[in-house]
Amino acid sequence: MKNILIIDDEEKLRGLLARIINSEGFEVVEAPDLKLGFKKLEQNDIDVVLCDVKLPDGNGVDFLQKIKTNFPLTEVILLTAYGNISDGVQAMKNGAFDYIVKGDDNDKIIPLLYKALEKVQLQKKVKQLEKRIMNKYSFDAIIGKSKALLQVIELAKKVAITDSTVLLTGETGTGKEVFAQAIHENSTRVGKSFVALNCSTFSKELLESELFGHRQGAFTGAVKDKKGFIEEANGGTLFLDEIGEMPLDLQAKLLRVLETNEYITVGDSTPKKSNFRLIAATNRNLKTESEAYRFRSDLYYRLNIFEINLPPLRARVKDIGALTNFFVEKFSVATNKKALEIEDDFLEHLEKYSWSGNVRELKNVIERAVILASSNSLTAADLPYEIVNYKENCGDTVLSAFAINSMEKLHIQKVLNYTNGNKAEAARLLEIGIATLYRKVEEYRI
Repeated sequence: MKNILIIDDEEKLRGLLARIINSEGFEVVEAPDLKLGFKKLEQNDIDVVLCDVKLPDGNGVDFLQKIKTNFPLTEVILLTAYGNISDGVQAMKNGAFDYIVKGDDNDKIIPLLYKALEKVQLQKKVKQLEKRIMNKYSFDAIIGKSKALLQVIELAKKVAITDSTVLLTGETGTGKEVFAQAIHENSTRVGKSFVALNCSTFSKELLESELFGHRQGAFTGAVKDKKGFIEEANGGTLFLDEIGEMPLDLQAKLLRVLETNEYITVGDSTPKKSNFRLIAATNRNLKTESEAYRFRSDLYYRLNIFEINLPPLRARVKDIGALTNFFVEKFSVATNKKALEIEDDFLEHLEKYSWSGNVRELKNVIERAVILASSNSLTAADLPYEIVNYKENCGDTVLSAFAINSMEKLHIQKVLNYTNGNKAEAARLLEIGIATLYRKVEEYRI
């Protein structure tokens, strides 16, 4: 039921309007003055207000501002006995849906109400969608309560409210884009564009075009002008995933954009401006890459204003249960299956596995298990062979004192002791990627 509020001091006219509107199936609330009208707005969920301009305790044009400030989704149609151009102009400026003359425009009232209600419904849907997006990408939507996860969430919350560049590091599948979205949705740029580009999916030429845009005829196949991601992100956030894969000459161009907020479209010579926040992500150790001249050191230091290293899934084993519940519920719905019970042996195998692909790999395994499930519960029989037999295949290895692996294990242990367990620093000293180090730590049970 849609609720309509009529504010008019003429009782007969108010009653007549109420009967006409009520006959259309709307719920009607009445008030003889602005004071009582505002009380009715506070007490009821009003969709549209029909308000007289001249009232005993004030002017409807001025009252309109108070309504829009306190009830922004409510539409207001102003009624007046005398058409006044200046009042009409001011009413529209104050946010009125329309301004009509009593008597002359009576036939317009019902059609106007329907149009106003359409706008209200659209605004409510947009508001609900925005709320759903906010909830989906809020920090509260990130699943897990492990200490390792809560620590990085706390860091992300602190940097989100600033406009600083953020560098998200960690293994593949740890949820870097999820964190990037959450940072954006909790920043001052919320509501503006969030534009994501994976630098590893394009060739150098195409990546430059995607990033900076191009003019018609700039290269073969450029049949029309195209906006780049930098332009699309203006006012919002640009998320560059796998930035470690970006070619060196493009890194130089990106650095200039970050320093000047100016860029040049491919095939053009005129600089353009774009004000965006940059969030970058990589599974590489950019410091090591820069020391090996595979990544520009000046860009690395520009990106590394605030680094957040996302923990691998094996460092947050306590979260596997919650993640499993979430994915089982999600894929049960997607495959039209009843809610599946999770047996203890199913979860035990998941918690023992090393998860080199992290949350993304877990998600894929759960989806496969739900599809294969032939009963009302998930058991170890629904898991892949390598997970069920992980302990047997990858258990503690007895290393010979003369084996190279034994020496490697001992050396890694020494370096980790030297860095007090700081794996990023240990990987740098060992001159290997952080993902490689995690794999070896897991392999040697260090």
